[in-house]
Amino acid sequence: MKQDYFLFLDESGDHGLNKIDPTFPAFILCGVMMSQTEYDLLNVGFDAIKNKFWNSGNVIFHSRDIRKWQKEFSILIDPTTRQEFYQALETNVNQANYAIIASAIRKASFIKKYGVLSDVYAVSLSFVIERAIFYLDGKPDVAGLNIVIEKRGKKEDAQLLRYFNKLYDSGTSFVNSVRIKSIVKSFDFKDKKDNENGLQLSDLTAYPIATHIIDPQRANPAFDLLERKFYSSRSGNYQGYGLKIFP
Repeated sequence: MKQDYFLFLDESGDHGLNKIDPTFPAFILCGVMMSQTEYDLLNVGFDAIKNKFWNSGNVIFHSRDIRKWQKEFSILIDPTTRQEFYQALETNVNQANYAIIASAIRKASFIKKYGVLSDVYAVSLSFVIERAIFYLDGKPDVAGLNIVIEKRGKKEDAQLLRYFNKLYDSGTSFVNSVRIKSIVKSFDFKDKKDNENGLQLSDLTAYPIATHIIDPQRANPAFDLLERKFYSSRSGNYQGYGLKIFP
């Protein structure tokens, strides 16, 4: 039976190239791919956690707030609650069936190779959509692809929509426009307050990927757990498949 697939997109880091933050000199566009069936299961799992700890499904999992124990996540100050919450969240993130497709920009080397006028969003979006389509090639039940991205601001969203429309109309070096149009059904922006669990999963995965790109030698247990989720070749290689580092 055919079903829709979803690509949830979120980012980590600043996409600007004019000024590089030395503490976070990278930009990550992270996509999480899953079928409608798997997304329904993710909603059940995430909502169960929210109801268990807050008696409400309206809590939004935000990586920064969780790390800083801010806002609703101030309850994590308590060690027992913190351990139980982290375990529940880790279990859901690990058990959910999804594929990560991410583009990583190392800003300093990117500027050296491509120049400061190059646009990291155009490069990143092109890669992620290409690989999303390659990923779906192996799925016999695909009815179509719905792309969902978190709103950032009117100017930024309008710019990103222009990039997508250009891809949609002209294709990329590896996927022509006819192929994109035959698969992609929608490209929608969602506000954080819309409480889209797929976007929250993408947010939770983007930060560990970014910290790995910035410092691969640093202990990063969250990234270690996510490695098996990357879209990979048949031999298990995800470099260039589910993760592309530019340059």
